[in-house]
Amino acid sequence: MINFILFGSFFVLLLLNVPIAASLGLSSVFAMLYGGTKFTVIPTNLYNGMAKFLLLAIPFFVISGNVMAEAGISRRLIDFIDDCVGHQKGGIAIVCVIVAMFFGAISGSGPATVAALGIILIPAMINSGGFSAPFASALMAAASSIAIVIPPSIAFVVYASITGVSVGNMFMAGIIPGIMMGLALIVIVWIEVRKRGIKASRERSSWAHRGKTFLQALWGFLVPVIILGGIYGGVFTPTEAAAVSVVYALIVGVFIYREIKLKNFIKIMVDSGKTTGSIMLIIGTAAVFSYVCMKFGISKAAQALLLRVSGNKYVFLIIINIIFLIAGCFVDANSAMYIFIPIMAPVAQQLGIDLIHFGVIATVNLAIGQVTPPVGVNLFVAIGISDSLGELRDRTRVTITSISRAVWPMILACIIALLLITYVPWFSMVILG
Repeated sequence: MINFILFGSFFVLLLLNVPIAASLGLSSVFAMLYGGTKFTVIPTNLYNGMAKFLLLAIPFFVISGNVMAEAGISRRLIDFIDDCVGHQKGGIAIVCVIVAMFFGAISGSGPATVAALGIILIPAMINSGGFSAPFASALMAAASSIAIVIPPSIAFVVYASITGVSVGNMFMAGIIPGIMMGLALIVIVWIEVRKRGIKASRERSSWAHRGKTFLQALWGFLVPVIILGGIYGGVFTPTEAAAVSVVYALIVGVFIYREIKLKNFIKIMVDSGKTTGSIMLIIGTAAVFSYVCMKFGISKAAQALLLRVSGNKYVFLIIINIIFLIAGCFVDANSAMYIFIPIMAPVAQQLGIDLIHFGVIATVNLAIGQVTPPVGVNLFVAIGISDSLGELRDRTRVTITSISRAVWPMILACIIALLLITYVPWFSMVILG
């Protein structure tokens, strides 16, 4: 009965469009009422969930991403990548995928990547690329989901805080899987190009012009290099690396690009505070939800059930992929981490699965969930951007139905990449040696 109350009320609240943090908290309260648990444990678990030194990296990475976005790095990245591959058939769509991967390495957030790049790339794919509005919006949303796999990733920080694995190792393990997802999306672009007979929309750029745009975008490319190089060089910890990224972003935005003014800085801090607050509130309420699962033996029962049903690690990996893909349709990555990882990680260890590899599998699943209807957050951000552009409203209105149809081939391509990542640990572990 306690399972029904906890999970039943949680999904009912989600269906009623109650915010995820409130859904987690209220369902936990309902279960506590039924189980006779005192509410005094709620503030303790809320605090313990958020008060982890490692999680200090989250606000710093959020601020760094917002500063770099405001500094115009997205425009400079687009210009350089467009010079490199824009002359190919469907080149602007390939630019969309590659730039989303690089910008994701700066922002660490799927919705933020859609918002920063979509305003430029969605109309470009339609007007000069020859792609339909639903396809362009879906591709922007799908490519941006790679942001939580390509390091530095907030989702990896959350996973490491739950399991105790190295954040630096998680970052390194996510590089090749993120690239694989990008390549899968480029294959879909090539298929769409052949189906629609799309031609190249521009001439090949000269090497001199490519060198000029590369130098302009270089400061953005250096962000992940500095973060990962500093961590693995022993210069600073992951949390310190996040703080360094903020200082670096401010230097680039204020003194090099000179696009960050006082009014921009105030807006950046307000937006970063909102994003960080929502993430930390989700983490706190998810910690309470996890406590309820442990308090009433739900976690142990679920672990025992997984061991009985799976039998071996290959069947277990199929089961957890299905669970995470379904969960990604309804909840964000951070919430899903706190709900499922404490249950699944001990089982994965018992079956001989490396926790670094397991974390990459979980994160790739949840990245796909960002574009999986009905609650794919990236899809709704892309629709919002499309609706704000007059030329799209006049030509082809993007709806949740049309973008959902367009995104399914991209989801299938990413699932194929997911299966390779799942059953060939080499892709995740090779960089770690």
